[in-house]
Amino acid sequence: MTKKKKALAAVIACVLFWGFSFISIKITVVVFPPMTLGALRFALAVVILFFIKGKIAPEERIEKKDLPLIAGAGISGVTLYFFFENNGVALIPASEASIFVGSIPVITMISEAVWAKISSSRKKELKERQQSLFFRIVLPGIGALISLAGVALVAGVSLALSGTALGYAYMSGACISWVAYCLLTRPLFASHSRIFIVFWQSLVGLIGFLPFTFFEASWQIPGLDVWGHLLFLGLFCSALGYWFYAMALEDLGVARATIFINFIPVVSAIGGFFILGERLKPLQWFGAALVLAGVYLTMLAPGKEGLVND
Repeated sequence: MTKKKKALAAVIACVLFWGFSFISIKITVVVFPPMTLGALRFALAVVILFFIKGKIAPEERIEKKDLPLIAGAGISGVTLYFFFENNGVALIPASEASIFVGSIPVITMISEAVWAKISSSRKKELKERQQSLFFRIVLPGIGALISLAGVALVAGVSLALSGTALGYAYMSGACISWVAYCLLTRPLFASHSRIFIVFWQSLVGLIGFLPFTFFEASWQIPGLDVWGHLLFLGLFCSALGYWFYAMALEDLGVARATIFINFIPVVSAIGGFFILGERLKPLQWFGAALVLAGVYLTMLAPGKEGLVND
């Protein structure tokens, strides 16, 4: 199996974990306040990642020059993302929140295009980028927009806004935090393994959660089912999920890895259909097909990040 196929398998597994995580979060957040829940799941993740790192990359050491990127990615992709998302979902309907999450690939592609234009100073590079503009930017952008439309149909979003302005601000913060996490993580692959990067990012994110926990109400004594869901969130959604996503970021590229996030509401909807007995309307199935089509178009870009020349 090629590196690209392994990365595709990893990001699909990651999306499955994160798609089903909403069921576990819904159950555990009744017992644990949101930021306390985040601290607990990432505390478990850090322990698991510590042993995995000790097995795979025992000799790697953190370097002073990497601290700003690791700290920035850990705070933005773990602490701030969950702070903004948890508070945003509490203030606006989940369907509208999913649209903000679905816009992350579009924001990511715009950010990458702007950064590429700023960083490409040589004429040859600029000429090559202009010649491949359609396949590298336009086609993936169209795919991302189609996928976003699919997310809207799956979530059953209406045209009327029904949440508060603060809720929309929180969800905007979540989008920006995740894009920042992806862009800050990418340079670290040049000198460190994925497991090393994810371990330190998770540790920084965990530390970032701790001040918030002091301001939350005390939590109840959990039952075995809640501990089981917490284990799922810590092991699969946090430890393995972030590790697998790092693999996708490195081998597929930021934009292509991020587009798969739009499968999360699809997985959640299908999970609700099979597990909770929720009914899906024909438009929702059509929306799922649009998400799939949009992801496929985005993956058609040539080179390392696409399916062409694979």
